[in-house]
Amino acid sequence: MAQNWTPTSWRQKPIQQVPEYPDLAALAATEERLAKFPPLVFAGEARRLKASLANVAEGKGFLLQGGDCAESFAEHGADTIRDFFRAFLQMAVVLTFGAQQPVVKVGRIAGQFAKPRSSNIEKQGDVSLPSYRGDIINGIEFTEEARIPNPERQIMAYRQSAATLNLLRAFAMGGYANLDNVHQWMLGFVKDSPQAERYRKLADRISETMDFMKAIGITPETNPNLRETDFFTSHEALLLGYEQALTRVDSTSGDWYATSGHMIWIGDRTRQAHHAHIEYCRGIKNPLGLKCGPSLTGDGLLELIDLLNPSNEAGRLTLICRFGHDKVADNLPKLIRAVEREGKKVVWSCDPMHGNTITLNNYKTRPFERILSEVESFFQIHRAEGTHPGGIHIEMTGNDVTECTGGARALSGDDLADRYHTHCDPRLNADQALELAFLLAERMKGGRDEKRMVVNG
Repeated sequence: MAQNWTPTSWRQKPIQQVPEYPDLAALAATEERLAKFPPLVFAGEARRLKASLANVAEGKGFLLQGGDCAESFAEHGADTIRDFFRAFLQMAVVLTFGAQQPVVKVGRIAGQFAKPRSSNIEKQGDVSLPSYRGDIINGIEFTEEARIPNPERQIMAYRQSAATLNLLRAFAMGGYANLDNVHQWMLGFVKDSPQAERYRKLADRISETMDFMKAIGITPETNPNLRETDFFTSHEALLLGYEQALTRVDSTSGDWYATSGHMIWIGDRTRQAHHAHIEYCRGIKNPLGLKCGPSLTGDGLLELIDLLNPSNEAGRLTLICRFGHDKVADNLPKLIRAVEREGKKVVWSCDPMHGNTITLNNYKTRPFERILSEVESFFQIHRAEGTHPGGIHIEMTGNDVTECTGGARALSGDDLADRYHTHCDPRLNADQALELAFLLAERMKGGRDEKRMVVNG
């Protein structure tokens, strides 16, 4: 166990982004109730994810992490979960073919309820109220009553997470993830896309590969790997009282695990080296993510790596880089060089969403071309540095929303009002997410072809 660490030691540290609950006795009672609830995930599952991420860190896999900006109580339903999972699986198939490597599938789901905010106050006209911090803390409605942090919401978040996990496990293991189904869904997307010709070549090659596999007897009926899949959950560990309540000792190892999700990450606003969020995360054995923004220096990153992964364990730490399309070239290379110089084992992942938010027609949006530009720069820089671009981390939904502009269907600022449903930040819709996967697969295949040419001289 981490030195001088307990599940409560974070409470003696400075803390950022903490809500002000008016009734501390009710908060303590809620946390006490949660501490008696069953775990949402199990230590063995978290270890399995860590082993898969260790392969990514060694250049033998790719991490696809994505899902809702902030889950909501109002939009919880089987169809919403199914549509997300379906779009996510399609992305994974395309990326697996492009990378020619296993894709580790990690959703921002079943726990992604709390959101950091740049301001404690939200203003509408002459009215100022506490900011909305996610459904686990307060309500999105702009009323004084809704914005009061309510600890009972933690119980609601736990129950929704449990129900979501139950359905995801059924989808992953019960036949819904059958590769034949996923490929047929993907072909439907290609057929209907304005850029169908661009995608058809890759889709045809996937079809040929699957036909060959069937011809030699490798089918979903004979090979369970083709009809089942590993799917893991993740969220930002922001509300530490909730996380502490769901922190349990693994009976097989004696180690502490966060059982709220398989992987948790530390946000760019709460990664201060000697503050509460780093203190909590350093003591649990789950795989961790660390958001890396433009203000992070090479030395600062190395200090955080030493705190979070002192034994330099592959698969323990994923660096989720969120710079913005116009800042990635100035910031990413110095971090890569610092990590490589010290021989640190990490997964490098690109978050092309958070640094590319703009306001258009009074809506927060993210232009698809900026998202794609940051991903392309991320890959180019890693190739130039000789390191492995290990993953992407995106905010997306399986629904047909209009929150990010651009893409093959060329959503404009005038389209944003049509179906702008997010509770917080703009998400890629299902078509845009799959389009990103196709474009990324093209880049991956190009990178492999370049490598072969170098090897073959």
